[in-house]
Amino acid sequence: MNLKKQLFIAFLLSFVSLLSFSFMAALVNKHKLIHFDQNIIQYVQGFESPKLTAMMKLFSLIGGTMAVMVISLLAIFILYIAFKHRSELVLFIAVMVGANFLFLSLKQVFHRARPDLHRLAEASNYSFPSGHATMAFALYGALTFLLWRHISSQIGRVLLIILSAFMILTIGISRIYLGVHYPSDIMGGYFISAFWLTFAIGFYQRYKERQYKRKLAS
Repeated sequence: MNLKKQLFIAFLLSFVSLLSFSFMAALVNKHKLIHFDQNIIQYVQGFESPKLTAMMKLFSLIGGTMAVMVISLLAIFILYIAFKHRSELVLFIAVMVGANFLFLSLKQVFHRARPDLHRLAEASNYSFPSGHATMAFALYGALTFLLWRHISSQIGRVLLIILSAFMILTIGISRIYLGVHYPSDIMGGYFISAFWLTFAIGFYQRYKERQYKRKLAS
């Protein structure tokens, strides 16, 4: 796939993700998703058991601020020390910082209260969009993009996608199961994170293209 096509796909996905988030946000703002959210929460919590609750709390912890910071610092260390790819390091930091800024800012815009149907854990601040979902998508999405470039085997790449998708989805589901987020919060977090991730990747690819052209011209 040539670079122009990659850029087109990246910015197209970014635009579609932003539209999807805007649509979701409008429905949330007009209280159009109450039954949708309640039905999914009741379905997910219908599987409640002590072992599943413990597992969901673990994944919720993995998606929390401290764990995300630790994983991010480890990724930065590997990118800088092992691979010595400084441009990839800048991309990763930009994705993580930008995603964090977006969800914190949007929470203050929407002021959505958290669900109070059946709480299995405690959580503070506003609900929409989910910070766990936003940061999980940004973290594992960015790592998938960056590590993909250093994995040559097809099996390795497939396993990378499966692992990343599993972590993103399970962290999101854990927040619904624990009763601290509506499903629309999770979806909103995924959409806004997908927007920022693909937007940042598009600019990164554009930067690499210009860098490549300068080398050819020199």
